[in-house]
Amino acid sequence: MEPLIKIFETDELVLEKIVHRKALDQSETGALVAEILAAVRGGGDEAVCAFTARFGGPELRPDQLRVTGEEIKAAYGLVEENYLGSLRLAIKNITDYHQKQQANSWFKTDENGAILGQLVRPLRRVGIYVPGGKASYPSSVLMNAIPAKVAGVREIAMITPPAVDGSLSPYTLVAAAEVGVTEIYKAGGAQAVAALAYGTASIPRVDKITGPGSIYVTLAKQQVYGQVDIDMLAGPSEVLIIADETADPAFIAADLLSQAEHDEMASAMLLTPCRELAGQVQEQVASQAAKLERCEIIKRSLAGYGAIVITGDIDQAFELANQAAPEHLELMLAEPFRWLFRVENAGAVFLGHYSPEPVGDYLAGPNHILPTGGTARFYSPLGVDAFMKRTSLIAYNGPALEQVGADVINLAGVEGFSAHANAVRIRLKNCSKERGKGDCS
Repeated sequence: MEPLIKIFETDELVLEKIVHRKALDQSETGALVAEILAAVRGGGDEAVCAFTARFGGPELRPDQLRVTGEEIKAAYGLVEENYLGSLRLAIKNITDYHQKQQANSWFKTDENGAILGQLVRPLRRVGIYVPGGKASYPSSVLMNAIPAKVAGVREIAMITPPAVDGSLSPYTLVAAAEVGVTEIYKAGGAQAVAALAYGTASIPRVDKITGPGSIYVTLAKQQVYGQVDIDMLAGPSEVLIIADETADPAFIAADLLSQAEHDEMASAMLLTPCRELAGQVQEQVASQAAKLERCEIIKRSLAGYGAIVITGDIDQAFELANQAAPEHLELMLAEPFRWLFRVENAGAVFLGHYSPEPVGDYLAGPNHILPTGGTARFYSPLGVDAFMKRTSLIAYNGPALEQVGADVINLAGVEGFSAHANAVRIRLKNCSKERGKGDCS
């Protein structure tokens, strides 16, 4: 029988195939998304409801798009006490972590009297997309809403696909209520992104949209960027593990499988110089997968995007990992902190044998909305700064402008902007005049 996960000798082509999966489909899917966006921009709530029904959702009226207080109250009666306890622990940890990311406004006065600074302010209104429908993802609520709340965003509008009967998961609703989401709407897919970006009678437009979703959601976010800001273009999830001879093959297999169960496009990889460990992990993957509920999804994921790669040594493993720039990087090494300096590109790093990636998914504290598909080369995890904007501050007095005015005029002249130069020159003449009167401040 063919193994669920194959072992390869060091091969960068394998890495390229697995990590950099096919690019976003810009043809038929992109055209359909553009059609949906245009329809919602022109048709508002009615178009949102029509597309929701067209794509297998319930037939809603515009006045049913917004979740009511009664629905949220009822949701609390449908969740278990132990869920609430775990949820509140996660909220505390995630809030504590993100509070350390807060930035402050600042000013400084130069020797010439010029005052420079930066004004840091939160966005006023953001939209968070949370996948839903048949599934429940309260963790996505926390990871989107908490950094926005910490940043000081006043209005947090959550939008999530409803089930066929028009309901939303009580776990998702309770999570939203616990973190202070101000509005919740029932819609999914590209039509939900359009509603947030353009606004409708029921759903006021937002300044930024965050949160992962389907290919339709991702392409819609890409197409509305510029009308609103977005966090990133999220792709299928991925984990890359670097392990030495001290690693437990059962732990490695469990972590590979936890990633592979996301969907058939998820990537799960192990890089190790230990051939014996590679074989043991391969065996563990087969035995553990057979007992898991999402075994069929796991099989397809590992067949397409799973691999165990034998490297020459740990150094080479890090070279390959940095090329891959994985979303999640696990270091199952005897001394993981000693190797941390070798990490150049990764969304999140999990150090040691008892730091499985799912801890980060749910309640460790760092955000689980991470760059995928190699974009950790230039993207960062979602955080408080994603919900802040910075305004530059410049205040010159007369003497300060006199000190640099000639230089500004020179630079403006090189670029051919005589009016720029004149805006400085006219003030310098005034300073000269005022100096004769004993004042140029």
